[in-house]
Amino acid sequence: MAKKKGGAYGFGWLINVILAIFPLTSLILGIVTRVSRGKVLGAVLNFFLFPLFWIVDIITVVLDNKLAFLA
Repeated sequence: MAKKKGGAYGFGWLINVILAIFPLTSLILGIVTRVSRGKVLGAVLNFFLFPLFWIVDIITVVLDNKLAFLA
């Protein structure tokens, strides 16, 4: 049986929400997650348009526990 991977950042829902709320961890983990999924453009845009990505990441982590915008 395959082990189930966690949500957006690979953790449980509550930990993902806490990590998404803090800007620095959200930036770092958002870039790492997007690069690991092969979305380099999303990672670069996350770096330069961080405030937009931060708000969208918080919303998607709280609602669906996954990163959905360019990830």
